Order: sequence, then C-alpha cells, then structure tokens
Amino acid sequence: MVDLKRIGRARKRISDVVLRTPFAYAPILSEISGYEIYLKKENLQRTGSFKLRGAFNKIAALIEEGRKNGVVAASAGNHAQGVAFAARHFGIDATIVMPESTPLTKVLGVRDLGAEVILKGANYDEAYAYAVEYAEEQSKDFVHPFADEEVMAGQGTIMLEMLEEEPDLDAVVIPVGGGGLISGCAVAAKSISPEMRVIGVAAAGAPAMKQSFDAGRPIDSTSVRTIADGIAVRDTSPVTLEYILQYVDEMKLVGEDEIASAILFLLERQKLTVEGAGSVGVAAVLHGHLDLPKGSRIGILLSGGNIDVTMLSLIIEKGLVKSHRKMKLVVTLIDKPGALERFAGLMREVQANIVQIGYDRTSTDLDFGDAHVSVSLETKGAEHQEQIRNALRENGFPFREEH
Repeated sequence: MVDLKRIGRARKRISDVVLRTPFAYAPILSEISGYEIYLKKENLQRTGSFKLRGAFNKIAALIEEGRKNGVVAASAGNHAQGVAFAARHFGIDATIVMPESTPLTKVLGVRDLGAEVILKGANYDEAYAYAVEYAEEQSKDFVHPFADEEVMAGQGTIMLEMLEEEPDLDAVVIPVGGGGLISGCAVAAKSISPEMRVIGVAAAGAPAMKQSFDAGRPIDSTSVRTIADGIAVRDTSPVTLEYILQYVDEMKLVGEDEIASAILFLLERQKLTVEGAGSVGVAAVLHGHLDLPKGSRIGILLSGGNIDVTMLSLIIEKGLVKSHRKMKLVVTLIDKPGALERFAGLMREVQANIVQIGYDRTSTDLDFGDAHVSVSLETKGAEHQEQIRNALRENGFPFREEH
C-alpha cells in the first residue's frame, strides 16, 4: 500500500541523487488565467523527467533485497532513462523495450546511460507485453513504469516538495497517462492537506484513464494518438485506477492543439522547454478547463522536458501561423521579366518580410504564361495579414493561403 510513510522512505532513498526541482510562481500565466499559479519544474530534473524518482526508488528497494540480476523496463522514453540511470548507479544491467516509433533522442539518451535498447511494438502496450515476457525468460526484475507501489511512492515525493514550499495550495494539476504519478502525488496531497483538490489531466487522444475514472471501472482504449507521447497509454491499470478513484477529485481532457499551444506558451513566455505530456496542465489552464474560483492557488506539475526537436520545430512553425505571425501564400504571376520584382516590391511596401520563396511555372493547374510563387512571410498579427491580402487584391495578384 502506498501511504505517506512509504513516500517518506522513498524520499530518503532518492535524496542524494534526485534533484529538488524549482517550484516557482508563474506571473504571466497567473495574470492570463486569474489564478495564482506555481510551476513544479520536473522538466529540469536529472534525465529531464520526474520518472527518475520512481525508477530509482524501485531499483534501490530491489538492491536492498539483494536482487541484482538486472532489470527490464518498457517505456516511451522517460521511464527508460530513469531505469537506465538508476541501474548504472547501482552497477546492474538494464534492458529497455521501447516502441518502434520512439523519438531517436530518447533512444540515444537511454543508450548513453548504458542500457540495452530493444525496439518492439507499435505503442507502449505492445512494448510492455514483450518486456514482461523477456524479463521472465531472462530471470530479471521487471520495473513497471506506473503500476508499482515503490514507483508510485517515488513519484509522490514531488508533492512533499511542493507542499513544503507552498503549503496553502488550493489545487494541484497533474498529468495522467498510466496513473503512477498522480497516484503517488494524490496520496501525499490528501494525507497532508485533505481539502486540497487533486486534478488530473490526460490527452484527448489517450482517454482511457479519464473514461475509467468517469465509469468507476477500468476501460481500455482501442488505440492512442497524441503528441504527448509520455502519457500515450492505451490500457487502464486497475492498480493505479484504485488510487485515483480514492484520492483524485477531477479528471480533464485536453486536445492536441491545446497541448501544442501550451508547449509554445511555455517556451516563449516562461522560457521553459516542456514535452507534450508535461504541458497538459498548462493547456488545461490556458483553455479554460479548470472550474476553480478565481484567485485559487494552483500548483501545476511540468512532468518532463524531453521533447523531440523535430516535433518542437513543427509546433513552433504551426504556432506562428496560428498566431498570425507567419503567413503562407501561393501567388499567381504573369511569367515575364519584372513580375517577381513587382511582387517583392509590394511586400516591401506593406512591410512583410519574405523568409522563404519558391517559383513554379510547370504545374498543370497553371495557364500558359503564368507562374506560381509560394512564399512564407513574417507578419505582425491579424490586422497586418489583412492589409497584405487587400494589397494583393488591389494590385491584381491572384492568391490562395496555405495553412
């Protein structure tokens, strides 16, 4: 059973290794939301995620029992790095089974920590099934990423730190995938401050735990699809659901666009690099999913920062378009000398900076004698973009926008 005493033992085990990450007031987010918001920055943790806490505590407990044959884990990345780090610390072998779609940065991060990596399965659940079988065949200990009491106790140490620094929180907002993080944190929260609300946030593309919470029984999804790969869990764990039903007050879902906007907000406004799973709490705040009185003191857990740079680049690009700071156009010109110069001069007049340009005179949808110019423009907001559209129309440039 996970209780405050067990979480306290976990804290002693991990204290010399795991960082006490900052828990800081977020003035911009507070002003936008009307809440008093504090961010727990586990994205700054060693290995870049809270997962180190639970993995290290579990392996430390195994070592105390004299079990040193090595460990096996299944993970999309963060738990993998936690297990690999802890195994290296204690001098035992670690084998990590990761889904075949795992970002390369996470695979390399695990290998750099000395673990063997096996890529298997289309998602976490398929990788998990193989890892359990592999651990049994090799007579090694399987370290579950969430449905394990020592793992949950390790994650619960986060809440001890949060409440020591801000004991008067009205609510905490915690990402939910398999449920190990929120289980440990909720036990600690309700044991120390029973009136505080514990709110879980899951990705709409991985809704199993939210649906199970609403129904009061395990409900599995048929598939998952979300940029929040750290919480992309298809099947509900009865172990963690039991704790969630007992200790968690609410569960919310956030969509993919909301997660992406939260990642961009944290990067641009808070100067924090946070992965999709770690951003869902901020997404819930930014998009009005919390039903709390204005002025409530809220702690939000940023669970990790190991985002793939390719995904981050895509989110930034789309975010600039959605916020009217970038505009993509295909403009039709008469294919003759001076036409492109005339178009570029018009863009100069409206103060639109051309950052990318392409010229196509062979597309089948073009009339003979015409050309398409595809351009990306840096713009200054919705009003500026409307000025650009009007200028193109007034000067006889047919165009279409790309989104």
